[in-house]
Amino acid sequence: MITLERLKKIALVFVLATIISIVFLSIFQDKFDATEWRVNPDVRYKMANDIIEQKVLYSKTREEVIQLLGLPDVLDVSSTDYLAYKLGTPPNFFDAEPQHLVIKLEDNKVVKVVVEQD
Repeated sequence: MITLERLKKIALVFVLATIISIVFLSIFQDKFDATEWRVNPDVRYKMANDIIEQKVLYSKTREEVIQLLGLPDVLDVSSTDYLAYKLGTPPNFFDAEPQHLVIKLEDNKVVKVVVEQD
């Protein structure tokens, strides 16, 4: 039978785990900042989720994206439908793969933005 004291300890563990998780998530995520994006490409991974969640790029033209983010890091001259930007490698306990922000355009408008690993 579970006692009231044991329930309190279990609840405390869950609360502490939640707080720790929130703190770690906030450390590895930043709000999108165009200047920071251009100056520190190795930490772009911190801003990628904000770009996606806030739909910063949706409905923008190719030219507007390039004006905001700079020239893409991965150029595929055969395709005008995609832009890709290196995000750097986020810290990880295992061997982390470098990531890219991949932007899909249709009719010269952004329709999809995703993070992909190499």
